Amino acid sequence: MLELKAEPLTADAFAPFGDVMDARTSASFPINAGRTQRHHDLAKVETLGENAHTLINIFVSQPVTLPLELTFLERHPQGSQAFMPLHQERFIVVVAPAGENIDPAYVRAFVTDGRQGVNYRAGTWHAIQSVLEREGEFLVVDRGGDGNNCDEFPLAITVTLA
Repeated sequence: MLELKAEPLTADAFAPFGDVMDARTSASFPINAGRTQRHHDLAKVETLGENAHTLINIFVSQPVTLPLELTFLERHPQGSQAFMPLHQERFIVVVAPAGENIDPAYVRAFVTDGRQGVNYRAGTWHAIQSVLEREGEFLVVDRGGDGNNCDEFPLAITVTLA
């Protein structure tokens, strides 16, 4: 059983797996006659393969209990997948580098502060949605189109907070 302590999510620590989306730390510029700040181009959306297109979804997730017990990680080899909380929901992020297999030595766990979102790069292994404290609503941007875009890798993981 792989045991992980979820560390605070930072852009530098998460860089090998994708992008952290956070309006508090991103560059921005005014639009709409100066009444709106646009935080522009926060993540690279990847849609690979035949007939690929971008999907915009809302996911509603039920909270998990700690320690979080996972039995697998999943990946989307043909597209990125972004999760942005809509109501400051904290969530646990478990990731491993892209590849055909997962080396437990490279699995990482993070916990968001409720205002951060993540964008998993195409092929990055990650846990299923694991919101803390209360039901969570997330804006999710991912790939639609032909072909299989979800693989699972069995791996027993226990996650606690640091």
